[in-house]
Amino acid sequence: MKLRADQTGERGLPMPLWLQGALESAQAAVISALVVAAPIVAVWATAGFQNGGFDVLARLAGQAWLLIHGVPLLLDTAGTGAAGAAAQPGPGTLSLIPLGLTLIPFLLAWRAGRRLARASYTDQLWQALLGSWLVYAGFGLTTGFICRTSDVGINLWSAGLVPVVPFALGMVIGARREAGSWSRLIGVDAVDWISRTSQHSRWAGSYLGSAIKAGSVALMASLTMSALLLAVDIFIHWNLVVAVYEGLDAGAMGGAVLTIAQLGFLPNLAVFALAWTSGSGFALGVGSQAGALGTAVGPLPSIPLFAALPSGPLDYGFVGLVVPALAGALAGWWFLREGENHFDEWLSIKIRARWFTAAASTLVLGAMIGSVAGLLAAGLAWLARGSAGIGRLTDIGPDPLRTALYVAAEAGIGVVIGYTAGPWLERQQKLREADLEASASN
Repeated sequence: MKLRADQTGERGLPMPLWLQGALESAQAAVISALVVAAPIVAVWATAGFQNGGFDVLARLAGQAWLLIHGVPLLLDTAGTGAAGAAAQPGPGTLSLIPLGLTLIPFLLAWRAGRRLARASYTDQLWQALLGSWLVYAGFGLTTGFICRTSDVGINLWSAGLVPVVPFALGMVIGARREAGSWSRLIGVDAVDWISRTSQHSRWAGSYLGSAIKAGSVALMASLTMSALLLAVDIFIHWNLVVAVYEGLDAGAMGGAVLTIAQLGFLPNLAVFALAWTSGSGFALGVGSQAGALGTAVGPLPSIPLFAALPSGPLDYGFVGLVVPALAGALAGWWFLREGENHFDEWLSIKIRARWFTAAASTLVLGAMIGSVAGLLAAGLAWLARGSAGIGRLTDIGPDPLRTALYVAAEAGIGVVIGYTAGPWLERQQKLREADLEASASN
């Protein structure tokens, strides 16, 4: 079965699919490398590097390209030994990924996936994907081999395999977007398979699927509200941010590159804000903790956005804990509107005491949706955290397990509230719609 684009008469390039996939991946790798190299060249043009050799700049650009793909860089940093001892070289790992810049190869892969889907039959798409991923892995492996230095070590296995992960994810999502459904993409009709299962299996699948979707709603709502709070916090402390910029005196080009780097970490900061509002907090260095219930951090580097960090005792910081609970309430209401609470129906058949079955099914629902939201939050925390590889900054970001527990508990409580209040909210909405219709008719 041909994918969607063949219905419009579009044709792929007249070449084997594996070769077209290889060319698409090579194009994406080169474009993303040029985007990463642009700010480095700009700094070099303003004499911002002590060593401005072409080989040094090329290796630095390659290392930056690997970093935005998630490849950790092994640094030789200067550590301090015993008191009064001279500084000795010590190992460090730079693993803090700028997720905003990771979107560059992801979006390029998304575009390539759509193009390859238009040129492939359903049972042939794997050829294009395989060729593309192999070439991208080869590009990463070559970059890691060339860009290794005595100061920056790169594991070749990581350089070859890790960049393929965001690239492959983007390609699969792009191909799925072009195909219109997973069945058209991989040739498996999920609806037909589900129709052959028992009624109880279909009910259980619908219940679990809706719970997973509701957990995603809770997480996305919580992350969105946390990002809005982050934006408000930056706006309130804008004078402090500007003061740090002025103190650095990096010049127009240096300030622009610093701003680009901070924008690259904005998705990380949004996840940090999620951890902050949940109360689990995040670290900005070994032994530090910043959260809605209090902030205790040591000296920080002169990075402008750090000036917006709320510090000291926070009298009303606990109000931030409402964010995950409110997101959970929205998810509970969404689940009610979805109408897939088959566990409550099954429990009502088995036990006649409605007061018990309603309470038990709602509590189970809160635990399930909260757990899904917590697991997703743990995944985001794991992606957003990392090490800067120097000094105390070897621990930056939220702890995944701690974040998962806090988000799960608070979102679960919100789900119970939202699902319980859902019928009343539905009645109020219908009354408002009736009033609007009456006003329109008059």
